[in-house]
Amino acid sequence: MADIFEKLLKNAGPLGQHRERAHGYFAFPKLEGEINSRMKFRGKEMIVWSLNNYLGLANHPEIRRVDAEAAKQFGLAYPMGARMMSGNSNYHEQLEKELAEFEHKEDAILMNFGYQGIMSAIDAICGRHDVIVYDAESHACIIDGLRLHPGHRYVYKHNDVDDCEKQLQRATQLIEKQQSGGILVITEGIFGMAGDQGKLKEIAALKNKYQFRLLVDDAHGFGTLGKTGAGTGEEQGCQDQIDLYFSTFAKSMASIGAFMAGDKPIIDFIRYNIRSQIFAKSLPMPIVIGNLKRLEMLRTMPELKDKLWSNALKLQNGLKERGFDIGNTNTPVTPVYMKGGVEEATAMVMDLRENYGIFASIVVYPVIPKGHIIYRLIPSAVHTDADIAETLKAFSETKAKLDAGAYKVDAVPDMAENK
Repeated sequence: MADIFEKLLKNAGPLGQHRERAHGYFAFPKLEGEINSRMKFRGKEMIVWSLNNYLGLANHPEIRRVDAEAAKQFGLAYPMGARMMSGNSNYHEQLEKELAEFEHKEDAILMNFGYQGIMSAIDAICGRHDVIVYDAESHACIIDGLRLHPGHRYVYKHNDVDDCEKQLQRATQLIEKQQSGGILVITEGIFGMAGDQGKLKEIAALKNKYQFRLLVDDAHGFGTLGKTGAGTGEEQGCQDQIDLYFSTFAKSMASIGAFMAGDKPIIDFIRYNIRSQIFAKSLPMPIVIGNLKRLEMLRTMPELKDKLWSNALKLQNGLKERGFDIGNTNTPVTPVYMKGGVEEATAMVMDLRENYGIFASIVVYPVIPKGHIIYRLIPSAVHTDADIAETLKAFSETKAKLDAGAYKVDAVPDMAENK
């Protein structure tokens, strides 16, 4: 019998294989200073495009004040215990009520974290006879939720409504054969890598031909899309067709936690059956009170969303004018597609950080196919015209170097800390 840890030492995984060289620089970097468009990395000032601080609430003085006052009044321990047993409060219920009203749903349930929340919700909703139909580019939290599902699941090509219908046909046939079970379709409001909106309206229209329920993960759409900021369903005019609306507080709200909203009987079922919340401590009071303030500002300060979109369009139009491929994004998420290997990508990242003061997230193989590079830039309401102008100049110059072969190196440089 082998030691179970032995395989871990022999195979560090696709990302972990570079950990000894990458840790602290390419992976697990430390951004320091006040959260803003410019922060410190290894002692140098950087223009940061890697934070999902869409509305700029992370370091807003009103947010800081409310967070501090709530922490002073309640501490981080209160309320103690899981909500079902001893950890409920009027503030928790008030936040749920306000979120449900904002999303035009009957009820909502708070969750401690987005990732574990949606995983556990899928587990609670779907039994072994149920079938899940989902988009091929669904976030990892959805994929991990699918892994918990004991029944069948069918994937459709990304944002391909015709293929979605084919999978609905397969699911319907299977359920008719089983003579039990139902169908849950899962997609995203905004796909966080490519920045394109999910085709919610077209998928919802398939309800005229097939019987299913629709769950939308709108982590990136909540606060950034729609007339009031209520998200992608509001943007596309189909919020009433979304049966379960899910989002996290980790992006536009710049906080911790998540929620799911829908019809009251269904939310009640989830409330009493979602294991990740039943068996976990309640959200601490300062976070709940802080989220109430964040939601108030999201609702009452449309200028924050306007500024986000102004910055996003300046950045995206500037990139397109300079010949960059930013794909089909129709949201603030701004991917920049380039050609090159892992070694070229890492050399380019170093050049951007060390010589241009630009900190941006990059995706390479094995997350995407070999020979491709994707930068993902996340504009926010706190970015300035100067930030955008410097970034566009840096990308133009480094792209010219990439195309000229200046970044061809033999190996990933050793940039790990604490060597």
